[in-house]
Amino acid sequence: QVQLVESGGGLVQAGGSLRLSCAASGIIFSNYAMGWFRQAPGKEREFVAGISRGGGSTVYADSVKGRFTIARDNAKNTVDLQMNSLKPEDTAVYYCAAVLRSGLLRNPAEYTFWGQGTQVTVSS
Repeated sequence: QVQLVESGGGLVQAGGSLRLSCAASGIIFSNYAMGWFRQAPGKEREFVAGISRGGGSTVYADSVKGRFTIARDNAKNTVDLQMNSLKPEDTAVYYCAAVLRSGLLRNPAEYTFWGQGTQVTVSS
C-alpha cells in the first residue's frame, strides 16, 4: 500500500533550522508531484511548498519564501523540506502529500496521498 512517512520534526529556537524528510513507498514516485503542508492548532491545513515530478519546478507560500527549500530525490523516493530562519508562527504539524499530476498544486483537496505528519515547534 501507499505510505508517506515524514521525519525530522522537533523543537527549535527561533532563527534555527530543521530539515524534514518524507519517504514514499507503494507508488512510482517520479510520477507524482509532491507538496508540503502544515496545520497549526485551530487553523486549517495550509500549503507550504510544492515540487514538480522531475524536481525542476517549485512553488512556495509567501510566508516561507526565501526561508524554506523543497527538494526531491527520485532515486531515493524522498522529498525534503529545508527550513531556515524559523519563526514561532511556523509551529505546526507538517505533512507531505502526493498527487498523480505534473503541475504544481496548492490546494490540499487535490492531493491523493498523505503522511501522518511531524510536529515542528519553534520557541521564541
